[in-house]
Amino acid sequence: MLTILILAALLLLLLTAGLTGFAFRLITQMKLQPPERIFEYLESTGVYSRERFDNLAKKEVQVTSKDGLTLYGYALEFNPENKRWVIIVHGYTVSLYVSAQYIDMFDQKGFSVLLIDQRRHGNSQGRYTTYGFMEKYDVATWVQWVLEQYGEDCVIGLHGQSFGGGTVLEYLGIADRRVKFVVADCPYSDLTKLMRHQMRVLNKIPTFPLLWLVNRRMQRVAGFRMEQVSPLKAVGHSVMPVLFVHGTKDNYVPTYMSMELYERKPEPKRLLLVEGAVHANAYGVNPKRYAEEVHALIESAIGMEGLSEEYYSLQNEAEPAAAT
Repeated sequence: MLTILILAALLLLLLTAGLTGFAFRLITQMKLQPPERIFEYLESTGVYSRERFDNLAKKEVQVTSKDGLTLYGYALEFNPENKRWVIIVHGYTVSLYVSAQYIDMFDQKGFSVLLIDQRRHGNSQGRYTTYGFMEKYDVATWVQWVLEQYGEDCVIGLHGQSFGGGTVLEYLGIADRRVKFVVADCPYSDLTKLMRHQMRVLNKIPTFPLLWLVNRRMQRVAGFRMEQVSPLKAVGHSVMPVLFVHGTKDNYVPTYMSMELYERKPEPKRLLLVEGAVHANAYGVNPKRYAEEVHALIESAIGMEGLSEEYYSLQNEAEPAAAT
């Protein structure tokens, strides 16, 4: 009987270790999608094509992250004389190609566009995805690159989708004063809540003790804990204009997450819920309404420049997001 109990305990330990390793890799090192698959999706929704992207006049650019990684992007100098730039940040397992769908929307408002590969994605270096914990500093590096290349008086906006939405919201805690607005498309409000939802609801896996074990491994191997990533905390301390976008049928990152982010965020803020859209396809479902909301955000944010001293005194007086 004792032997059976010992064997059963060992089997349980092995199973738990195996599940922990699998979940850790799924969260931080999931297989990346090739460009061909990304463009197949964009073309199937009618929002962009491989041919259009290939014909764009674009400049390959690289920067070095604060921890020594080479990060890769494309600069599209549509309107360099306007000194308006938007940095578009993609989601998990894809790359900068998926961001091409948003190019026209910003070009119409006189913006040049910087498409970037997040760390571990596309052509950028990196071993683990940290959901904004380190990626927010990568965004800061790209912001600085724009200012150095095109002038300290540039007006910069950020757009992020899914994991990219979480990244740009995390960036609010360290935002440069030249960044004027953020569009967060289907972002998560809190990483722990997101992983609990995806384990329990999507994968039918018990969260205890697996979530705790995965979190320990993330701290030990990838250098961060889930509780250190919470856009909900970051938005609560920011007065930067933000547009939250979410599909009403999103079950991968639940729609309520954008709603609670919107509730926590001080003014100015906007919320667009796209009826019938699932995860990361709000633009594909209703591009006209999406663009209208983004343009309205831009007009209100740029219009705030006349109140810049008051605006940035408020920004500086606001308690910064907790350091993580």
